Amino acid sequence: MVQGFDPAAATAAYLAQLPPEAHARATAYTQGGHWLLLWGTLVSILVSWIVIRSGVLVRVRSGVEKTRPHPWLAVAAIVVVDTVIESVLSLPWDSYAHWWREKGYGLTSQAYVGWFTERLISLCVGAVISVILFSLLYWIIRRAPRTWWIWSSVGVVFAFMALMLVQPALIEPLFNSYKPAPSGAMRDEVVAMAKQVGVPSDKILIYDGSKQSNRYSANVAGLVGTARVAMSDVMFKKNADLAEVRGVVGHEMGHYVRGHILWDAFAYGALALVGFYLVGRLFPWAASVLGATGVTGLADPAGLPVISVIISVLALVATPLTSSITRLSEADADHFSLEHFNEPDGLAKALVKTIEYRAATPSRLEEVIFYDHPAVGNRIRSAMDWKAAHPKADAPAPDTQAPAPPPP
Repeated sequence: MVQGFDPAAATAAYLAQLPPEAHARATAYTQGGHWLLLWGTLVSILVSWIVIRSGVLVRVRSGVEKTRPHPWLAVAAIVVVDTVIESVLSLPWDSYAHWWREKGYGLTSQAYVGWFTERLISLCVGAVISVILFSLLYWIIRRAPRTWWIWSSVGVVFAFMALMLVQPALIEPLFNSYKPAPSGAMRDEVVAMAKQVGVPSDKILIYDGSKQSNRYSANVAGLVGTARVAMSDVMFKKNADLAEVRGVVGHEMGHYVRGHILWDAFAYGALALVGFYLVGRLFPWAASVLGATGVTGLADPAGLPVISVIISVLALVATPLTSSITRLSEADADHFSLEHFNEPDGLAKALVKTIEYRAATPSRLEEVIFYDHPAVGNRIRSAMDWKAAHPKADAPAPDTQAPAPPPP
């Protein structure tokens, strides 16, 4: 125990680095984001209802199967048409929620044209993935009408892992450039950290995250050979020093070493099991209420928007569960970073820079329901408690700023 060190006072000092108006702005942004969950769900329901009432998907299915059944082709055609229509109808809301609002809070410098272009790319990628996944889902429904929800939940686990496997190699390069950290003190430190915990040192990358967002962030993605840790260049534009890099990269390495992606896959598979069961039970009632004329049943792909409505409502209700799944992983990654690299002050300095998009001191109820990361105030306090219990034998963390890498 560090003599004379007060974790509570140290936590308060870190939070006080931001003026009250900055905390108030962060609270407004964060709590406004909670409301976006509700309004976004309502917009999704409205858009799906419009598609259902138009009868366009029934006509698409009838056109494809005019002469004889073509279930796979019908699913593909319906998914593409539904994706395009719903994306067009949702564009005003998406523009507000994901660009205009971010711009208003200073969390992005991206021009609307750039945001819209990337949205079109996401639409194309999402359509391809959706065609594959929904084709398999409807095939399972046709082959196992009584137990489809069990087999489909298993499929969610494998689909999640497959997406994580290809994401770093095929999807993320469509939006950002990823390059190895340049030579220097920061790279040497990260390579040493990677060797210490068994993470491939060539999987530590820097990407041009400032292209889309001004958020101070890093992430881990991929599985097995494609897994990697990536730091946004925003970290260095916001003067990350070596202690911060150690704290943040240690956290991301924790996700890698602890296998949190696998944990997420199985956790979401369990939620999917319950969700699909409820979809099967609620579909006839929801189709009737929504006026899905011409939809013959759950196995009819023209009823896809009905399934979307049910899942949207279930996802909203399950927000505390989905938030908690991720929050537990994030807390474990913090512990990993502290345990293996002992940089409580570096981690705390980095966390302070994330307050602008995640209010630091929510109520416990708000944190449990909405936060997919532990509240920054609680994370800093945990780091300070660790510091009190595990004093360093060497000098304090260096204040020398890590050299900013060139733009990726």
